[in-house]
Amino acid sequence: MRIAVYLDEFYTQKGNLVSVSPEQASRFAKEVAGDFNPIHNPDAKRFCVPGDLLFSLILAKVGLSQQMSVTFSGMVGRGVDLIFPEKTDGKVDLIDEKGKVYTHVESAGDSTTDSTVIEKLSKEYVAFSGQNFPFVMVPLMRKHQVMFNTKRPLVMYESMSFKLDRVDLAAPTLTLVESSLDIDGKRGEVHFLFDIKDGDEVIGQGDKKLLVGGLMPFDEEQMNAMIEQFTEFKQAYLSNL
Repeated sequence: MRIAVYLDEFYTQKGNLVSVSPEQASRFAKEVAGDFNPIHNPDAKRFCVPGDLLFSLILAKVGLSQQMSVTFSGMVGRGVDLIFPEKTDGKVDLIDEKGKVYTHVESAGDSTTDSTVIEKLSKEYVAFSGQNFPFVMVPLMRKHQVMFNTKRPLVMYESMSFKLDRVDLAAPTLTLVESSLDIDGKRGEVHFLFDIKDGDEVIGQGDKKLLVGGLMPFDEEQMNAMIEQFTEFKQAYLSNL
């Protein structure tokens, strides 16, 4: 199974098993997605592989369809070997050797396996998705006067879906249309609605959903300190590339 050339350095394959090391996951998050969530650091206690990397690998494997939904049901931690089954009846489960499902994908409509199209769209989505913090999440939390615990942030990527008018894309880009936060006690459900364009033409829409736990009253000082730390770490990391 060949997944995609641009993803080669972010996974290791042995037979039908695919694994992602903490170092590979961390590099993808930071260098491709611009995602500096500490949960993707190699030494993180609750380390997990970025959902955007799993999505990119699946997209490269099964192809791009007009309608796709991706649901993340478990975090891929250290030492997990994954099986990428062949696409069957528009449904794919990303599982480990014990059959545990980590990601469920459903697709419908026209599809393409054009690697150029898939690479362009997946890179655009990953770059868009990685900008959630601080650029979108912080203003949204400030608006609702709640925030996650900055010492132990609990933000989980639950699902993503999109619909396209066509799959023969030349220059796809993603643009945020609307963000929302629904609060239920100390838990929150965040939605990022986005347009998918090909050049100047809007050819699709999508929705990314996050779950946020441990909500507490918004504290400007604590959040600013976290943003400053985030920015310093990001600048230091990128300056060493």
